[in-house]
Amino acid sequence: MKELSRIQSMVFLLGGVLMVIGAAASMLQTGWSPYVFAVGAILYVAMQLQQRYEGHSFVVRRLRRMIIISDVLFLVAALMMFASQSNFFGLNIVNYLMYVHNNWVVLLMVAAILQVYATHRIDNELSKEKKL
Repeated sequence: MKELSRIQSMVFLLGGVLMVIGAAASMLQTGWSPYVFAVGAILYVAMQLQQRYEGHSFVVRRLRRMIIISDVLFLVAALMMFASQSNFFGLNIVNYLMYVHNNWVVLLMVAAILQVYATHRIDNELSKEKKL
């Protein structure tokens, strides 16, 4: 995997912290929490997409695809946070409550689980490659 520079690593960390702050602040129903989460998600995803894998391992490539899917889920969760504050999709109230209102949490949880799993497995696979 391509290593991030020091500044990129700091931006990556800042994005993760902003995502946590935005998600935690949403429990207090603050108006600014989706903005903080969205900025954090954009920074986090942008820096994660900077990391490339130049090797030939099929397993690591598959795990990288899982990370990209989870990155997309982070961005969709940010969009759903905005949609949870107001019904800007124009849905009737029953569909809004059923499909949109606070369902960003489900997307965030799935994305986080994919990130943890894929990151752990990539680390194991890369350590196996170094031993060979």
